[in-house]
Amino acid sequence: MDDMGAFRDAVTAWAAGGPGDLAQELAAGLPVRTVVLLEGLSDVAAVDALADRRGRNLAAEGICVLSMGGAMNVRRYARLLGAPGLGLRLTGLCDEAEHAYYTRGFEQAGAPKEGFFVCTADLEDELIRALGVARVAELVQEEGELRPLRTFLRQPAQQGRAPQQQFRRFFGTKKGRKIRYGRVLVEALEPDRVPAPLDGLLAGL
Repeated sequence: MDDMGAFRDAVTAWAAGGPGDLAQELAAGLPVRTVVLLEGLSDVAAVDALADRRGRNLAAEGICVLSMGGAMNVRRYARLLGAPGLGLRLTGLCDEAEHAYYTRGFEQAGAPKEGFFVCTADLEDELIRALGVARVAELVQEEGELRPLRTFLRQPAQQGRAPQQQFRRFFGTKKGRKIRYGRVLVEALEPDRVPAPLDGLLAGL
């Protein structure tokens, strides 16, 4: 495991109620300056994929991209990593529905509440809209998942739903699929079609 990965794991353990000694020790020894707080691992996959496309090594730049395991954990992570704790710069992505959690969490950590970027529904929704449902269907086929998709779309619960909603739900129906498509969708984007929240996040790092 690389040093930034060790720091990420130490912070996660600290946020879960463990001791913070290791995270503090690693932060002091690493050139870490910024933490990107994300709701889940699929968001991490998308951010990492865009950074790779743009030729950036975020860890080498002192940027830790971190999954919090849910937006409601932002207050705890911000308190540990922001001004009350390690004093690192904070940024991130959130869903529109979780905007208030991020605002309160960042304010309480002494971080600018304008320091994070808001997706209309969620990042998957932003990516599907940027690509278009026809292109997303092509990507699912290229990933060898056309048959599972067709089976899913025949379910009564999916009848009458907009295609964009159906794809969002499909990506979350199997463990690891949402993470996988976080990278697949970003890698398929045209350079000028990167969703504004994701583009703004990377540009500000």
